This record gives sequence, structure tokens and C-alpha cells, in this order.
Amino acid sequence: MSAGWEVVTGLVIVVGLFGILLPVLPGVSLIAVAIGVWAIVVGGWAWMVFAVAAALLLISGVTKYLLAQSSMSRAGVPTRTVLVAGGLGIVGFFVVPVVGLFLGFVLGAFLAEWVRLRDPRAGWQGARTAIRATGLALLIELVGGLLASASWLAGAVAL
Repeated sequence: MSAGWEVVTGLVIVVGLFGILLPVLPGVSLIAVAIGVWAIVVGGWAWMVFAVAAALLLISGVTKYLLAQSSMSRAGVPTRTVLVAGGLGIVGFFVVPVVGLFLGFVLGAFLAEWVRLRDPRAGWQGARTAIRATGLALLIELVGGLLASASWLAGAVAL
């Protein structure tokens, strides 16, 4: 593979990492596809690099859901609150691009918990718990993306 294509692959991976931080782009998917296309073009041991990267992305994806759900359950925040928050986050994304996703999520979590517990303070506590769980999930996904990117970089340099 020429150096130009490796630079393009690296740029797509960087865009994917930013997609994890700003959920406008499918970050993990971009990283996986970029490394997969690179493995197709390079062949040979590149498939092992792809397998390692894909495993890291998969492990981080499963871990983020398990840990986020666990922290929400320990705090007593039901799944319904997260679903309402996510729904309002999606609506917020279209009303106020990019930052509306976060604003809608927080508002949705607050409203869902306020209605469920009939107390605005408890609603805010539930919203804070949902925000922390989402931050943890984002951090785990970012670490997985960075590890997959590092495996690609090591493979690209070695091959």
C-alpha cells in the first residue's frame, strides 16, 4: 500500500475518533471500516491487525454498555429514563445542531426522573447519574478506539 493510502486510512481513523467524542459521525464504525479496507488492500498479516482492532472495538462496546447499565442500576435510575433522555437528545440534535444532543439528553433525563419521582431535586440527581454513566460509556468507547488505532499504527509501521 502506498504511503498516500496509509495517510488516508489514518485520517479516516482520526475522523472516527472525533466521531466518538462528538456523536455526529459513527466513530467506531469509521475506525473499523478504515482498518478493514486497509487489511483488504495490504493483505497477509494486516488481517491479524484488523482482528485485534475489531476485538478491541467489540470489547469496548460491550464493556461500555455493561458498566453504564450497572452504574445506572446501582443508582436506581431505570432504563426508561435513559430511553427518554436518548429520545430527547435526538430531537435536540435536530433543533440545536451538535450541542442539542447533549442538552436534549440532560433535559430528557431530568424530566423522566422528575415525573417518575415527583421531585425536581430527585430528577436532577437522576439526570446527573445518567450524565455520569454516559460519560463513562464515552470514555470506554474512546479508549477502545484509541487502542484499535494504536494497533493499526503499529501494524502499518511493521508491515
